[in-house]
Amino acid sequence: QIAVSHTPGDLGDQYNSFLDCEEISPADLSNGDVIINRNGKLLRPKRLPSNLFQFREGTGEDRCVLDSITSLQNGADLLWIETEKPHVEQIAGMMDRVREVIPNAKLVYNNSPSFNWTLNFRQQVFDAYKAAGKDVSAYDRDKLMSVDYDGTDLADEADERIRTFQADGAKRAGIFHHLITLPTYHTAALSTDNLAKEYFGSQGMLGYVKGVQRKEIREGIACVKHQNMSGSDMGDDHKEYFAGEAALKAGGAHNTMNQFA
Repeated sequence: QIAVSHTPGDLGDQYNSFLDCEEISPADLSNGDVIINRNGKLLRPKRLPSNLFQFREGTGEDRCVLDSITSLQNGADLLWIETEKPHVEQIAGMMDRVREVIPNAKLVYNNSPSFNWTLNFRQQVFDAYKAAGKDVSAYDRDKLMSVDYDGTDLADEADERIRTFQADGAKRAGIFHHLITLPTYHTAALSTDNLAKEYFGSQGMLGYVKGVQRKEIREGIACVKHQNMSGSDMGDDHKEYFAGEAALKAGGAHNTMNQFA
């Protein structure tokens, strides 16, 4: 969209400066054209098929910084910045600029499962090795996700950077809160896939007992008593309160939950 601007250099003018425009003369005007007058020049923003207007390539970080500063100046408590990769220095570069204006700016960052964390960090280590003059001839940067690189020095260093990402991001980039979206979507999918392969494979019921239930018991996971977690005890207490000995309860001496006591 095009922002409203009243004076040169105001917020709207700063925003519009990111638009990808072409300078035209009055003779070049067509019916329905949207024109910006800036410093005595007529500029026509490039329109996208969506009917929105195109930003100049390479202005994403500048726009993010301007939006962040403006939001904090107008009542926001925290910033949420999304990046295309989990890179501490990239995040810090933007936050350094924001803090030049808002010194106490705080950032929320999404440690998103949308990133390929393994590939991203292995490539970051590869680039760091190369910049430091280390021999990287044993690695193919585009294929670093391959299992063939598991256990290598590069892979181990990448894993260590992933492990310390939250602490490093907090120290260097001022990330106030790290969140992770959709992790249980992935854990549920993985565990269901593993269970299905074992249950319908050679392990049969042992696939569930050894891979799930026994671990729940050993690790003290309350959900092993799924009846209790779904509220059966509360239901029994409610029935007993009103019906006394005549209450038809789910529990009792022979209830299967007692096997997990």
